[in-house]
Amino acid sequence: MPTIVAHHKVKDQKHWLASPKRKEFFGLIGVTNIRTFINPTDPTSVALMMDVPDMEKFGAAMQSKDAADAMSYDGVLPETLVVCIEA
Repeated sequence: MPTIVAHHKVKDQKHWLASPKRKEFFGLIGVTNIRTFINPTDPTSVALMMDVPDMEKFGAAMQSKDAADAMSYDGVLPETLVVCIEA
């Protein structure tokens, strides 16, 4: 099962950290072990690390309206999203 890291910018770090949306959204596609990270010198820069059992399912889910809605709720700036897959 690959581990991925996704980093992006957010409007409000505290809101993003407190939001249940990412666990709800990613839980539906079997993603586990979700960890959150913040940049201590840039409060708009955050990251996630998670285990993804099915990268095709993950890719399709990330293109969905549900993903857009979850990112919008969390204050994610989608144009800043970068996903890295464990090599």
